[in-house]
Amino acid sequence: MQAMAQEETTETKPETTRRSMRILVIEDDREAASWLIRGLAESGHVADHAADGEEGLNLAMEGVHDVLIVDRMLPKLDGLSIVRSLREAGIKTPALILSALGDVDERVKGLRAGGDDYLGKPYAFAELLARVEGLGRRKADQPQETRLRAADLEIDLLTRNVTRLGRPIVLQPREFKLLEYLVRNAGHIVTRTMLLENVWDYHFDPQTNVIDVHISRLRSKIDKGFEEPILQTVRGAGYMIRAT
Repeated sequence: MQAMAQEETTETKPETTRRSMRILVIEDDREAASWLIRGLAESGHVADHAADGEEGLNLAMEGVHDVLIVDRMLPKLDGLSIVRSLREAGIKTPALILSALGDVDERVKGLRAGGDDYLGKPYAFAELLARVEGLGRRKADQPQETRLRAADLEIDLLTRNVTRLGRPIVLQPREFKLLEYLVRNAGHIVTRTMLLENVWDYHFDPQTNVIDVHISRLRSKIDKGFEEPILQTVRGAGYMIRAT
């Protein structure tokens, strides 16, 4: 199988000086994904898994991962489209693209789409791990993001101040967390399930109107008195903050 590496992961032992990272593996081959996740865990890292391109993009949009491992060919949305969409949305998480298409032209396409590294299949796990940890160190060396912007709204993540057109907006802690998540995904639809999992940390639907209540309160604070609404409801799909 192409996705399998050239050596066994069980020989790779965690190093005491290795910085633990959270890694997103976007791979539709479940056997290959399981093998990868096990190897990363044995190396001291935490891995999340997405089995198709749409799920992978949604998880990557959260911006909580240190590195992405993205298969080139995926159902629903291919790997290059995922990386391109992330870069357009301002998500800079380093991405390693895996592909059986290993010729120079394909590698160039991957890098031009916004990938940070490209590894052809089959590969040795030791090389993949070295590349992933190299990307993780590169991210750790970058200055941390302290401000988020969408259209004329700005969030200071250090002071937790929110302004729109320079006008201060006072939010409760949950409202701030909700707005931060929406702004991090500005220009993209955020579903109710995504909000429940990432703002309320629910992994089930409590069948309450908690989201509707908080969206209503947030909308009254960030849209009332302004000419154009920035928080939009996408009927039947979810919510979206205007990016521009």
